[in-house]
Amino acid sequence: MKKSFYSALLSISLLSFTGYSQQTPAPTQTFQELMDLGVVQSRQGNYPLAQNYFTQAIQLQPDNAVAYYSRGVTKSNLKDNRGAINDFDKAIELNPRYSDAYIGRGTSKARQEDHKGALQDYNRGIDLNPVDANAYFSRGYSKSKLENYKGALSDYNKSLDLTPDNALGYAARGVVKQKLEDYKGSLEDFSKAIELSPKRPSSYSGRAYSKMKMADYKGAIADYGKALEISPEDAESLYYRGYCKSQTEDFAGAQIDFDRALSQDPENAPAYYGRGFAKNKLGRTKEAIDDFNKAIAIGNIEAKKVLYAGPITKQVLDELRSGVSERLKMAEMTAERSEVYYNRGLSKAKIGDTKSAIEDYNKAIALNPTFAEAYFTRGMVKSQIGDQRGAIQDCTNALKLNSKYAEAYYVRGIIRHALGDTDGCNDLSKAGELGYTAAYAVIRDYCN
Repeated sequence: MKKSFYSALLSISLLSFTGYSQQTPAPTQTFQELMDLGVVQSRQGNYPLAQNYFTQAIQLQPDNAVAYYSRGVTKSNLKDNRGAINDFDKAIELNPRYSDAYIGRGTSKARQEDHKGALQDYNRGIDLNPVDANAYFSRGYSKSKLENYKGALSDYNKSLDLTPDNALGYAARGVVKQKLEDYKGSLEDFSKAIELSPKRPSSYSGRAYSKMKMADYKGAIADYGKALEISPEDAESLYYRGYCKSQTEDFAGAQIDFDRALSQDPENAPAYYGRGFAKNKLGRTKEAIDDFNKAIAIGNIEAKKVLYAGPITKQVLDELRSGVSERLKMAEMTAERSEVYYNRGLSKAKIGDTKSAIEDYNKAIALNPTFAEAYFTRGMVKSQIGDQRGAIQDCTNALKLNSKYAEAYYVRGIIRHALGDTDGCNDLSKAGELGYTAAYAVIRDYCN
């Protein structure tokens, strides 16, 4: 999703694509004629031929900074970032105050993920030309990649002050506001981006994500639907729409979206998890377990890739964090991943596989020791197999984590009373005070 927001940054064409030409350069043209022909070919998107013209122009005037800059732009459009940087270096050597060359070099560095180096160039370019909207936009992008979201927001604000009708700028600022958890502001930015450019699917999916974070699941479903009308095979939008449908208890619709997401991305662990959750709710317990198994297997494979791929550098860690944030952190040992084991445990308990269910709850708790529901549910299963002391301890652990967990008081109270512990009635009374009214019937029958 986010990559499309920055497509303008990562392709610094001279003008937009209009066609392809098979012309070849004439050998007797002047420097200016060659430069003009190079610009024409860049306008037409024929970058190899444009590069050829600019190279011939450089041969005629090897000390012309504009020629090196122009060829650098062409190389950047051909994704030859190293070659582009060399040309921008030369342009800056010939004209140290060439602001566009600094911005161009910064963009090529950004494409190589050298965002610190890019920032140095953007800073210099902005010093030389403080009214370059694209420079602020580009610097905002690199600041965002370096997780300096407040700095990025400031740059996007400045860029939009200079070019208030830039749909891409609003979309990019919307992403940064999401990072800063300003979902209302983000929603407004994506709405403006849609107003200015209604055919960009990523703006709809961006707005949908903000609505989802604000618990407006129906609104998010509508926006993901609009994004999918434009880009029907977008696995990420399909996944998130499925998630939102689950939140509105449309589990059949959620399964359909997860099916489609997995057809596009068969290694999408969160989609397997989401589909397993939906199937569990639909009573398809064994199929749910199969999906949870796949989600866990893929997560383990991704984790092993990180652990055994070589030295864990800061860049590797940054890439991991970025990747897992898009995949709901499934590859790391996090609380989100513990949910998979927890829900698989629920499914196993449903089919009577209590031993395996407890093993899954154990794993969920090991991954997330603050998972109160996992303690409570493990306690329920322990009670079913006769381990009442273990059940009481699990309910106690759940209550340490959540002192208002009415169900835990209720279950612990029932078990304590059955074991002859008079504190059981106190637990039942507490459950009733917290809103679990079924406790009062038990108190009436057994605690008077």
